[in-house]
Amino acid sequence: MTKLTQTLLAGAAALGLAFTSIVWTAPASASVIDTQPTSAIVAPPAPTSPLSADEIAGLLFMREEEKVARDVYLTLYETWGSQVFSNIARSEQSHMDAVKTLLDRYGIADPAAGKDIGEFSDPDLQTLYTDLSAQGQESLAEALKVGALIEEVDIADLIEELAEVEHSDIQRVYGQLLRGSENHLRAYVSNLERQTGETYQPQVLDQAAYDQIISAASGGGPGQAPGRGGRGRGNN
Repeated sequence: MTKLTQTLLAGAAALGLAFTSIVWTAPASASVIDTQPTSAIVAPPAPTSPLSADEIAGLLFMREEEKVARDVYLTLYETWGSQVFSNIARSEQSHMDAVKTLLDRYGIADPAAGKDIGEFSDPDLQTLYTDLSAQGQESLAEALKVGALIEEVDIADLIEELAEVEHSDIQRVYGQLLRGSENHLRAYVSNLERQTGETYQPQVLDQAAYDQIISAASGGGPGQAPGRGGRGRGNN
């Protein structure tokens, strides 16, 4: 589990899911947002050297973190029927599949194998799914805020992982997942404003990093936010 997710869980326990004190600051290397298309995640080249222990741990974690996103969104779609949850859940499945390709390539057992919706090998991610799903039941506005929060966490965790991985195939997949998560964040923020009239306040990213993502053109078609090239459907 990454330090950011540990902080998020601690904040959830201490603040009753009020995450306003959790702030992540983008490193200098993350100052430029890549907006290349992410509609299709292309299989990277075969590996040439073994993975480090940190790279293995990162893949295991990212496989289930993407599952948290998918499962929460499927749960919230069942409650609220807002299409943005269904669209982005499909995208999260493609993210899960991309990480699974890497697990298979390196002969790493899949932590999500045999796990139903809402079931996780990582107990901390299990808690995160339970807490965020419960928060999202309160109202449509809270559900959309949960979606935005999950994408903020994904963005910060992926940038953290990208700073540590050395294998180009993992870097390529993580980069594509990062651009997808940026699209998803824009979609949830725009849907929150359009459907509820509320303005989202970043909970994890610092304001400058958040503003840069929101103001950027979407990295792939229908995930674009209103006023920035699209309708905020978010299926990248």
